[in-house]
Amino acid sequence: MLQSLKNIFYLGVKELRGLFRDYMLVILIVYSFSLGVYVSGSATPDSITNAAIAVVDEDHSQLSRRIIDSFMPPMFLAPQEITHPEIDPEMDSGNFTFVVVIPNNFERDVMAGKDPEIQLNVDATRMSQAFTGSGYIQKIISSEVDKFVNKGVSSSSQSAVSLVRNRFNPNLTQIWFSGVMQLVNNITMLAIILTGAALIRERECGTLEHLLVMPVTGFEIMVSKVWSMLVVVLVSSALSLLLVIEQAMHIPIEGSVLLYLIGVALHLFAVTSLGIFLACIAQNMPQLGMLLILVLLPMQMLSGSSTPRESMPGWVQDIMLAAPNTHLVELSSSILFRGAGIDVVWKQYVFLFLIGSVLFWISLCRFRKSVA
Repeated sequence: MLQSLKNIFYLGVKELRGLFRDYMLVILIVYSFSLGVYVSGSATPDSITNAAIAVVDEDHSQLSRRIIDSFMPPMFLAPQEITHPEIDPEMDSGNFTFVVVIPNNFERDVMAGKDPEIQLNVDATRMSQAFTGSGYIQKIISSEVDKFVNKGVSSSSQSAVSLVRNRFNPNLTQIWFSGVMQLVNNITMLAIILTGAALIRERECGTLEHLLVMPVTGFEIMVSKVWSMLVVVLVSSALSLLLVIEQAMHIPIEGSVLLYLIGVALHLFAVTSLGIFLACIAQNMPQLGMLLILVLLPMQMLSGSSTPRESMPGWVQDIMLAAPNTHLVELSSSILFRGAGIDVVWKQYVFLFLIGSVLFWISLCRFRKSVA
């Protein structure tokens, strides 16, 4: 037993040395847990930021000026006033995403109780801003007109007014969610790539045959690859959480980091086993890359990191319970955002352990068969 543990330890150290000699994989690890998380997490396609807007003010009234001044950063750039003939050329050139046309006598018609119309031109090719931005503009114009008519006080014909309190993310800052989910996706991707590449590197260099004639078992070889790559990804994800997520992106961490890392370790136990299974099927790195696309993309898209699982069909939700990153997404949201304890996330821990055990057994059987 003691000799087996020594074999596993020294084989794992050998894997770490081989990894750090592969400069491309080292660069991939550093990028994925630093710039990869920051850049992907900071890109907020569902939010409107610095949208280019222009206004055609044909009324030149106090109300039209209030409407123009209401388009403020950071949602909009400073509004630019243009003339009516400039609308089509400017939008054709892509200079503005939105152009608001305030007609003549707009203020007079509003005060007379009429229903004047404001034209809103939207460049719909900019899908990330077009839909959300048009809704914001309509609300802003309606609010300013309402306040102007009622002398600065917003009117309400409702008998009751709802008071909305956003828990865990008061300002609905999307970067909080996207940054953590990008970290989760990168953890899954790197764990599969590193373990798969470690086994394929052994096969391509001919050192796998050398290991098989040594007094080590297939179990020891596989466990050494699992623990070594698990340590690399776990340490990298911890540094990324503390330095990139919390410090650089200013995303508050509410729960226990240690509790989260335990969940990540269980997740890595499962996905590193999956990486070895894929490497046993693939004969070289290009084939591993193709298998990675077929396996990783559906796992990430249906795990709940992109869209809520509740919006998916029931049978898809049931199938994705067998995917380890589904449970990592749930425990990440619970621990990091809601400050949940072990009494809340213990089910995800059990699921991850069971999934990891099954994947490890399947991968071990496949590994022994492939080297027999």
